[in-house]
Formats: sequence, C-alpha cells, structure tokens
Amino acid sequence: MRIVVTGGDGFIGQNLRVRLRELGHADAVSVTRQMGAADVQSALSGADFVFHLAGVNRPSDVTEFAQVNAGFTERVCSILEETGRRIPLVFASSTQAELDNSYGKSKLDGERVVAQYGATTSSPVFLLRLPNVFGKWARPNYNSAVATFCHNLTRGLPITVSDSGNRVTLLYVDDAVSAMLRLLDAGDAGQGMVEVGPTYSTTLGELVATLESFGSSRRTLVIPPVGTGLTRALYATYLSYVPPSEFAYALKSHPDARGDFVEMLKTPDCGQFSYFTAPPGVTRGEHYHHTKTEKFLVVHGSARFDFRHIITNETHDLVADAHTPRIIETVPGWAHCITNVGSSEMIVMLWTSELFDPANPDTVAAKVRTW
Repeated sequence: MRIVVTGGDGFIGQNLRVRLRELGHADAVSVTRQMGAADVQSALSGADFVFHLAGVNRPSDVTEFAQVNAGFTERVCSILEETGRRIPLVFASSTQAELDNSYGKSKLDGERVVAQYGATTSSPVFLLRLPNVFGKWARPNYNSAVATFCHNLTRGLPITVSDSGNRVTLLYVDDAVSAMLRLLDAGDAGQGMVEVGPTYSTTLGELVATLESFGSSRRTLVIPPVGTGLTRALYATYLSYVPPSEFAYALKSHPDARGDFVEMLKTPDCGQFSYFTAPPGVTRGEHYHHTKTEKFLVVHGSARFDFRHIITNETHDLVADAHTPRIIETVPGWAHCITNVGSSEMIVMLWTSELFDPANPDTVAAKVRTW
C-alpha cells in the first residue's frame, strides 16, 4: 500500500513517517512545500491512503490560511478524485475550527472540502480536530508553547507567560500518531469526525512549573512522577530539547574511610536510588530502621549481609555477589550491616523507601555482630 503524507517534513508528519517505517510501510511518500506541482500530482495520483497534514498556523500573511489550509486541501482532493479510485483520506484539522478566527475558518473550510470529496467519491474520510499537539521535533516559537518553553528552559533562556491561569488542552504527538495509524485498518468504519486522545487540560502556570521541575531535578535529584499521563509525555518532550552538550550531569560523591556513597535519583513518594563502594574487609551499615526499608543489589564484588533482631537478638547472615543477581532487603526492627568479603572493591546499588530527612532520619546506630 502506498501511503502519502502531506506535510511529511513537519512536526506531526515526521513522527508519523517514523512510526510508519517501524510498522514496515516501506512505500510511504512525503509531500512537502519544496515539491513541484508535477511531483505532487504524481505522488497523490499513485496513493492508496493519504494523511493530509500539510497546513500553516503562523503565516507571514493571513491570506496563507485560506491558500494552504483550504486551497491546498481542494487541490489534494481534486487530484484524488481524478484517479477514479476510492482513496481514504485523513485530514488533520484543529479544534479552532469551532472558533471565529482566520485560522479556524480555514480549517473548517478544509473540513468541508474533505467531506465533499468523501461524498462524491464514496471514499472513507476521517476528520481529526486536534488541540495543541506537543512532543519531540516540534518547532519552538511555531508549533506549540510547550516546544518554546522546552527549548528555552533547556538552554537557560527566559520564557514569557502572559497569563499563568490560562487553561490549555494538550495532545501528545505519540497519541495523535497512534490514532492516525489505527485508521489504516478502519475501512469504512468510524469515518467522519474522529475523537483523538487522551487530551490533558492544564494551566500555563502548571505547565511551566512542571517543566521547570525537570530541570531542577538535575540539582535536587528529585524527579516528579514521570511514568504516566501528562507528566510522562512532558518529560519525554522536555528531554528531546536537551542539547547534546547537556546529555550528562555530575553527581556529588560522599567519600570516607569506608568508601564512596553517591545519591542518584530521588522521588517525592517512592524513595530514592543510590550506590556505595567499599574496599575489601570494610563493613558499612551497623544500624536499624523503624519504618524505612532498603533493597540492595551487589553489582561488583562479594558482600556478606548480617542481620540481628533488636528485641530477640535472632541473627541471620547471607552472602551475595555480582555473578548471581538478587535483591537483599532490610526489614524494620532488624539491625544490619554489609561487609566486603571479596578481594576487590565492592559496589552495591541501593534503594530506600523514603527520602533521607535529617530531622527524622529513622536510622538508629546499632551493632549487628555482638557475638
């Protein structure tokens, strides 16, 4: 199947073309502004499916809205109609089609042209009224405020927010592309207006605060919950604007006679990650916790873990090494320590269930080996 993507070199178009390639659609043709009329005609005439994404939203002249968003759409539909074949067409419209402005009117006109093409040719047509789409490869100061904020914040440039309480509706580009790809197999089902989501409602103030927290996390090591929803999408987007010179950042080491201790990552509600080292024969720990728990993973060398119940004095010990990965977990009320029993440096990854609070450390010194 030959798939044509108009606006294939644009923000959404690039993301869509990459996904098409991943799915094995080798015959995907991109139509761009740089192509001549004959090349555009040839590409569309041979299409089996068309994603019409080409459009303008920040033209130098307001007349471009009608020329491109409506006028070029007429040309696309005319070429497809001339083939005499039923060629499915997906049209990327905008939620602003519901508003009384030049951009919205041009998108609404484009929708009418596409709907007429569908009625005339009996071709499946799909209309996607997209809100503010954000994600990797969006152009700063053009595609979305998110792109501008991310670009500036990752480069130490100022950002301007006219009204922090202004509410915006956002759509992540990966979700938009996934919705488009599902239409490849839709056939005649579901044609017409297609709902794309999930969408997220937030204020500009909340948006900026979230993006700023990503940058400060390199200093504080505290990362917000980035595994789901809007924060997940914003974090991926923010990182996509980090310049290569800033891909790495330093951590602070806390060395002493026992070895090094380095904090790596902290979360507001799921604890923190660290690692520590110890030379042969050195013991670390010698304490217990009331509530805090820890998980240890030996990634280099060999370690003996000793435990003692602080009430019953019951003891337990075990040896772990990097060759047989396993988690050793501490239990509240059991004093514990870790000794390097190997011949080389020991390196141990550590997760604790809560952030260290100097005012309430929940770490009580206690000897483990009293025998």
